[in-house]
Amino acid sequence: MTPQLSSWWRNAAIYQVYPRSFQDTNGDGEGDLRGVISQLDYLKSLGIDAIWLSPFYTSPNNDGGYDVANPRDVDPRFGTLSDAEELIRAAHSKGLKIIVDIVPNHFSTEHEWFKEALANPPGSQARSRFHFYDGRGESGEIPPNNWCSIFGGPAWSRVTESDGTPGQWYLHLFDSTQADLNWENSDVHEDFEKTLRFWLDKGVDGFRIDVAHGLAKEEILKDHRDPEGLTRALRLDVSDMPRDERESLLSDVPFFDREGVHEIYRQWRKVFDSYSGERMSVAEAWVHPSSRATRYVRSDELHQIFNFDFLIAEWNAEFLRSAIDKTLNEVSEVQAPPTWVLCNHDSPRLVSRLGGGDLGAKKARAMALLTHALPGGIYIYQGEELGLEDANLPDEVRQDPVFFRTKGADKGRDGARVPIPWRADDENFGFTTGKPWLPMPRQWSDMAVDSQTQESGSFLHLYRKSLSIRAKHPALKQKNSIDVSSEISWIPTQAGVLAFERKPGFTLIANCNDFSCDVEISGEILLASQPGVTQKDGVTTLPAHTTCWINTSH
Repeated sequence: MTPQLSSWWRNAAIYQVYPRSFQDTNGDGEGDLRGVISQLDYLKSLGIDAIWLSPFYTSPNNDGGYDVANPRDVDPRFGTLSDAEELIRAAHSKGLKIIVDIVPNHFSTEHEWFKEALANPPGSQARSRFHFYDGRGESGEIPPNNWCSIFGGPAWSRVTESDGTPGQWYLHLFDSTQADLNWENSDVHEDFEKTLRFWLDKGVDGFRIDVAHGLAKEEILKDHRDPEGLTRALRLDVSDMPRDERESLLSDVPFFDREGVHEIYRQWRKVFDSYSGERMSVAEAWVHPSSRATRYVRSDELHQIFNFDFLIAEWNAEFLRSAIDKTLNEVSEVQAPPTWVLCNHDSPRLVSRLGGGDLGAKKARAMALLTHALPGGIYIYQGEELGLEDANLPDEVRQDPVFFRTKGADKGRDGARVPIPWRADDENFGFTTGKPWLPMPRQWSDMAVDSQTQESGSFLHLYRKSLSIRAKHPALKQKNSIDVSSEISWIPTQAGVLAFERKPGFTLIANCNDFSCDVEISGEILLASQPGVTQKDGVTTLPAHTTCWINTSH
């Protein structure tokens, strides 16, 4: 299959909306689909190409909507199915694509299938849609294996049978309310194809696939040699774990990145390709080594896979250059485009990850300009364009199951999911007229959209300018290149400084040092992450932690 090198998604800027925290229109303290509709002009003005919506489906919301009870309907907290249809139409009318989440690894224990499974005996067809097994021990009191949940605690929960006796165990790699599906069951395949077609028929332009690497499991009744260590390695909690140990643990994970996932995606690709309009898919898949990620984006499988190197990266020139080279070289082998992600709903916000405060903000601005100048697609998490930090929340308001399953040892992801501020002087910053589902920091007035709109040096203006230049400059806009690794040429510089050229006529310089640096490059300065960039006698001087874009066309 020949790749469509001019496809819209290969170089798109895609904005992630976490609907619960975006815009509330009915005063219940939670964002909704009509709130997204009301802010489409804002999103269009940002300069994005598409909107990715985190789950808005029927769900008890034990894990932020990723515990789906009905993937073909809208949860009342977000509105109605007609609201979703209107959002798709309204976005398309403004030239914006719509990408929705699909969650194929698990269903909520409130899904009709799981309720049916509980009502039926062991060995039944209803139970075979999930991973139900008898326990070990004299009375089945020990789980089928020793696997741990990614969210903490055991990966198995025991059910009570209809006669009131302790019964079988079911697998859940995440929360106990998220029962893993058995993809060896034909019902599961048929139901998800039905879901794909349901949303494709309504006009969505693509899918973000949650836990895309997790659908196939192997050796499910076999204990792992170090289940707690594996969980820590998978969750990147590795500060005290030797690299060799982590590499060994990640080299063979029985429930992630197994061969069986690829046949599933080859079937899905046939579904996508049967629709007009270049419908796309992007996989959330943490795989090890990273070179295995390319297998998900072979020409007959998915279109994109998230590259998470930047999601965990520090502002370090050596690491960043290595990550860029590795990513470009790997995806070029399968003629796929790279993607770049700085933060999302599952990770710390960029400014916080880079240290917080003024220094974290400087590094985040510089990191954004570096990322926006790279070939391929970029994903922007709501509020990233405002430079928001993680909110410091009291434990009593936290809702993430990670917090509860680790007994507070891991604070979870709520800090990055606090609603975003729209208007500095309004109650709850214009997000809601009610009580926000998570409290919003009082000091966010200067971070509100209306405040930043009036401030020429704001984060928001930086993002708007960079996305505008990215869409127009001949070196940065859509390229019809099979080998994206050839799209940048590194320029030798001193330690701690990155510089590369993209033809025609674009050069980037990024100073990752704590001090200013002189670089023998000059031209028209298009954009800089901080003020103070100067040029004299063919030399550009950059302040500490600054990136600048230079037009070198003559």
